[in-house]
Amino acid sequence: MVFVSLMLAGAALQAQQPTGEIQLVVNDPSGAAVEASGTLRGPGNGAARAFTTDERGVYTLGNLAYGRYRLEVSKAGFATQSAQIDVQSGTPVTRTVTLVLASQASKVDVVATTPLAGTDLSIDQIASPVQTATAADVADSGALDLGDFMNRRLNGVYLNEMQANPFQPDVNFRGYTASPLLGTPEGISVYMDGVRQNQPFGDVVGWDLIDKQAISEITLVPGSDPLFGLNTLGGALSIKTKDGVSNPGLAGALTYGSSGRKAVDAEYGGGKATGFNWFLTGTGFHESGWRFDSPSDVRQGFAKLGWRTDKTDLAFTASYAYNTLLGNGIQDYRLLANNYSSSYTVPDSIANRSPSFNFIARHTFSDRLTFSGNAWFRNIRTEGINPNLNTNSLDESVYQPSAADIAALSAAGYTGFPASGANAANTPFPKWRCIAQALQHNEPNEKCDGVIVYSKEVQNEYGLSGQLTWVTSSKIGRNQLTAGGSLDRGSVDYTQNTEYGYINPDHSITGVQAWQDGSTNEDGTPVDSRVNLHGITPNGSLYFTDTLTFAKTLNLTVSGRYNRFTVNNTDRINPIAGPGSLDGDYVFQRFNPAVGLTWSPIPSVNAYASYTQGSRAPTAIELGCADPANPCSLPNALASDPPLQQVVTGTWEVGLRGKPEVSFAHNLNWNVGAFRAENRNDILFVSSVLLGTGYFQNFAKTRREGFDANLDGRFGRVTWGLDYTFLEATYQSDAVVDSAGNNTSDTALSGFPGLDGNIYIHPGNRIPLIPKQTGKAYADFNLTSKLAIDLNEVAVSSSYARGNENNAYKADGVYYLGPGVSPGYGVTNFRAHYDLTKRLQLAVQIDNLFNLHYYTGAQLANTGLTAQGTFIARPFPAYTTGDQAGNYPLQSATFFAPGAPRRAWVELRVKF
Repeated sequence: MVFVSLMLAGAALQAQQPTGEIQLVVNDPSGAAVEASGTLRGPGNGAARAFTTDERGVYTLGNLAYGRYRLEVSKAGFATQSAQIDVQSGTPVTRTVTLVLASQASKVDVVATTPLAGTDLSIDQIASPVQTATAADVADSGALDLGDFMNRRLNGVYLNEMQANPFQPDVNFRGYTASPLLGTPEGISVYMDGVRQNQPFGDVVGWDLIDKQAISEITLVPGSDPLFGLNTLGGALSIKTKDGVSNPGLAGALTYGSSGRKAVDAEYGGGKATGFNWFLTGTGFHESGWRFDSPSDVRQGFAKLGWRTDKTDLAFTASYAYNTLLGNGIQDYRLLANNYSSSYTVPDSIANRSPSFNFIARHTFSDRLTFSGNAWFRNIRTEGINPNLNTNSLDESVYQPSAADIAALSAAGYTGFPASGANAANTPFPKWRCIAQALQHNEPNEKCDGVIVYSKEVQNEYGLSGQLTWVTSSKIGRNQLTAGGSLDRGSVDYTQNTEYGYINPDHSITGVQAWQDGSTNEDGTPVDSRVNLHGITPNGSLYFTDTLTFAKTLNLTVSGRYNRFTVNNTDRINPIAGPGSLDGDYVFQRFNPAVGLTWSPIPSVNAYASYTQGSRAPTAIELGCADPANPCSLPNALASDPPLQQVVTGTWEVGLRGKPEVSFAHNLNWNVGAFRAENRNDILFVSSVLLGTGYFQNFAKTRREGFDANLDGRFGRVTWGLDYTFLEATYQSDAVVDSAGNNTSDTALSGFPGLDGNIYIHPGNRIPLIPKQTGKAYADFNLTSKLAIDLNEVAVSSSYARGNENNAYKADGVYYLGPGVSPGYGVTNFRAHYDLTKRLQLAVQIDNLFNLHYYTGAQLANTGLTAQGTFIARPFPAYTTGDQAGNYPLQSATFFAPGAPRRAWVELRVKF
């Protein structure tokens, strides 16, 4: 009854309301009139009206009910422009839109404040420094994918390329991460057309599953906005895809260049503003990679079929990704100094197969009441192969086969093994003890210097969401209320097994058909790290947001969201709940509020202040990997652990922004603001003694605070931008963590360097992998009507290595090697394009123009390789005194994630 009453009330108000009109004029950058197409969407993101201006660039939109409208104007070769227009009287509203060339950055002035469309507000009504970009911005930046674009152009964003594959970066914003790698605590939510892209298992984000060619607009919302649900601790990324009305015609591109890169992409769109429309795009990409044995194959496809009337907008999207990515991870800094393209162990591969479907519906009951909703399904199949050095072998005798080993090798028909005298000096890559122990099913865990982790996960997720937006006006002001909810259910089947092997001179691992499945042992105890987990995650949420505008200058927004997140785990190896079993049922629920205020004392200045609160629940991967005594590999080997607490983040934001009207520049925008985000019960991944392993742990409190500023605009033929973020990310509570690679561990300080130990974190210690300062600068020069060039710079300051959480590590040159810090860097990229014809364009791109060797992250860990790249066990004699007598110390090093050197490509674009 309430819903029916709302519809009737909206219809009655519409019938009684007087009307106005908008008189539109569209010009090109020189001021000349142009024909252009566009859409005008009614109040509350309501009914859409399509139009085309005449040869004078003029069009009159009449019979408009009073309210706020969203205008979009587009023309081939120019960036789409959006604006918000208020119709408050019968007096015609005159608006002139000046198009900018597609090679120049464009601004989206109106954005949705929830994952679903229907809550459009102008940026001046949003109490945070929202950043937006269009398809033209993404294309003309030369970015490989969405993560690369954000790194080049969005303030506060930086990458950690810990996996060393260009499609698998950790995308960070203000010290929070959206990563494709299991084991990385996720603090950014990602949505595409209202569908959450954080996966059910681990909340990871597969950047390779998002087709760059399908993107129409992106919005980066900072802070802990509860409207975007779980994982919105540091920010939310909302992606809107293209359709045939806004992107008509046929376009494509061919790319060829360094690292064996070959790519082809094409798109085709068409249809009418009322009736059917369609959009198709596909991408094929291959690259051999600049590091040893690191090719990438990416195949992506996206299709959208839409149908529109004046009041209804329906769309069905389907996408598919079929990708195989090799990224060989971090490398010992000494080996990078010898060969920048070298890899520690190879080949580390991830194969993703993912079809997904989404049905989107929007209906306008009246100019005051609209509905938006969607229903989706997606399947993600991931298979991983992860070879690593077996750190358990580093303090063992692995060179000379024993008498029992020799007998086993001889019985199996092997020849060529040493009868005596094998040692580190004459056997740089030992294998015979490993093979012999595998034959005996005895102790390959100690005698094999390599392991290969095989993992497979199959995820299915389906759900639906919907919301109503009701817009009213009174003497007090304009009010926009949105209320909605969502239901989704995810399931995952995750299996993992580990094979023993030995390392080869090319750093590949040869398996020996011995497994960590209970058939082998260590000191008589069976070794079994298998995982066979079935998980179900049914979730539900309710949310609302209400924005009240007073006198067109003051906007108050109050929001909130209630989340109920459930994890039901079934251990198919040990299904009886208790020690050693992953069986468990966990329920996390919370209501998170938000409030924001914006004020425009003069038209060119807008002030904002807000407090937002978000949360994330521990995932199945974290709940099963929280025991320091049983660290997990990546991919993770799970064990039963005590449950973790959910993370709660509160963010304060204040700032000023503006668009001054100056005669010498156009589209000038500036913003300066400060922020503070505090996490309670933060879940962080802490490194362990074994390279690539660690465990999850609750920290009582962490903090990320700082300020950011940006300035961008257009001067003549130059479009430019400057961004800067200062960030202090610190622990705010005491903690004790394991860190064998740190020379300030309690064991090392007691006189036994090179052995496992603990380090002590104190309030004020900086969180690893988070730089204090990041900056961006770009300039697009339109030298002639056909030739344009772009220069952009990405600058990042130093950060502490993972494992150096206490910020106290110092290399001694014997047991501990390397700086323990990832140094700062500045990378310059260049791009130029020339219009050969009206429809054909040639582009040249050079990334890392000055061929800088730089690193995007670091970790402290035991190393089993020498500076020459050969394997070494027992690098030092055993201790003979004290409580560590008989233990062999190991050598640790700083491992870096190297950035790509200078590379160049040519691209041929065509558009009809």
